[in-house]
Amino acid sequence: MRAGASTSNITPPLGELIVGGWQPFPATNIHDELHARCLVLNDGETSIAIVLCDNVGIPRELFDRAKEYIAKESSIPRSNVLLAATHTHSATTARGESKVQAVMEFTEYQEFLARRIADGVRRAVNNLEPARIAFGAVDEPSQTFNRRWHVTDPDLLKNPFGGVDKVRMNPPRASGALVRPAGPIDPQVSFISVQSTAGRPIALLANYSLHYVGGVPAGDVSADYFGLFADRIAELLDAEKQSPPFVGILSNGTSGDCNNINFQEKGERREPYEQMRLVANVVAQRVFEAHAQLEFTSDVSLAATTRDLTLRVRKPTEEMLAYFAAIDAEGESRKPYNGHEKTYAARVRKLAESPDEVAVPLQVLRIGDIGIAAIPFETFAETGLEIKAESLLPRTFTIELANGSYGYLPTPSSMS
Repeated sequence: MRAGASTSNITPPLGELIVGGWQPFPATNIHDELHARCLVLNDGETSIAIVLCDNVGIPRELFDRAKEYIAKESSIPRSNVLLAATHTHSATTARGESKVQAVMEFTEYQEFLARRIADGVRRAVNNLEPARIAFGAVDEPSQTFNRRWHVTDPDLLKNPFGGVDKVRMNPPRASGALVRPAGPIDPQVSFISVQSTAGRPIALLANYSLHYVGGVPAGDVSADYFGLFADRIAELLDAEKQSPPFVGILSNGTSGDCNNINFQEKGERREPYEQMRLVANVVAQRVFEAHAQLEFTSDVSLAATTRDLTLRVRKPTEEMLAYFAAIDAEGESRKPYNGHEKTYAARVRKLAESPDEVAVPLQVLRIGDIGIAAIPFETFAETGLEIKAESLLPRTFTIELANGSYGYLPTPSSMS
């Protein structure tokens, strides 16, 4: 087996819109640079490429453009390329303005991003060398919590559509109304370590089912704890000053209903970036401890497959549209039923104009007896746990927001 890794700087210009909150606002400072972190593996016959981009979510059209470049310039088939976003909420948008159109008109930053992803893969190919790999996994339950809760206070269950939900997402911390989480967490940190045959670290791809951490001043661009993990694991492996450079990568597992808030306890006041640094250090330390027990091998075969799944789009009901029309008619004097009504009104109208069906890409990579399932949604932890349990491969994890970004994928039970 041969392996190569690289990073591409994908930091946007200041003034681009940060879209991680309820309302976008312009970037005014770069706290830490954003990257596309690339790993390429080759078993002598088959090549696969994995790229994690510091962004909240990247549309399929942009990823497909990057895959076109990669297939043409690096001879890696599109089906063998897994491109994903980390889901940092402190990056500027890569979504553009034209998702509803049949053909997306790329913005300047989107074209730059597609080009930098492809260049990163090309440079990783240039760095290919004889290598060996190992898989590790360790549980770290202290940093991820389910954020959907059963509660006793009916006011906490009011939703933006004028109705009442069964559970509350992100309830008040340490509230006496909390009953129990509405779903599980996946505490496992899975990782693949790649070394040269002489033992020099080439790359480490980790996976943890935790949303972004945050704690970022308004206007700052940051890779969140994903970037800090990459730096910290390089330090722990004593791989900071190498040529070619070591590449640490942290991918997002299935964290659609999980975040870093322990809702049963009151929060401590933290300085900006303090909490994400704590999380990154904890996760990196756990990986480093498990890393000492790994057994590496060069006898690895590779495979990949991908297919589209056509899904019907859930459209807003006439009652929803009428409800938001009535809100608009009442104007600013209206007392809100829910604080996010206006935000959801805009999203519902956009959804009403969207196509009735959408084709989403599903992908699986196999690295020896390791399976990586790629899903283009913010996926609930329960789904990730089920995929691991049902996988025919003994070592499996899921990377979310991969090859596209189509919003949340809840479980059937959460929709009933």
